[in-house]
Amino acid sequence: MSFCAKIYASIFYAVSAPKAMQIPSTLLYSAEHLWTKQNADGIWEAGITDYAQDLLGDIVFVDAPKVGSALKAGAPCGLVESVKTGSDLHALVDGEVTEVNETLATSPEQINDNPYKAWIFKYKAVDSDLTQKLLSADAYKALTDNA
Repeated sequence: MSFCAKIYASIFYAVSAPKAMQIPSTLLYSAEHLWTKQNADGIWEAGITDYAQDLLGDIVFVDAPKVGSALKAGAPCGLVESVKTGSDLHALVDGEVTEVNETLATSPEQINDNPYKAWIFKYKAVDSDLTQKLLSADAYKALTDNA
């Protein structure tokens, strides 16, 4: 194979190869494609999954819930907009918003770059054991595989 053919083949593969979705086993997930993890202080972080950001495309705006607002499991609490569409954020569980990631107001593309580092909001959950209410990584993978 010539050098040019090798370059073409590697570019073609890089463009056409399906991206493997990241689903870290250390996180919990919702059927609405949000992830969450508990910090050492008992406060939970939440953001959208790799699967969700991939479907949305280039994210251009994040409307996070306001600090102090109540979260009701499954109810809309914010919005993420991309060049393709907008999508509501649905609260993972009942709780109260304690902090919002202000850097996303000016750099929402951080979610596309690293969805599991770019948390959208932090919250205090009403229930301390969320493992019974949310999906494990394996359950979330099964959900996205069947989508």
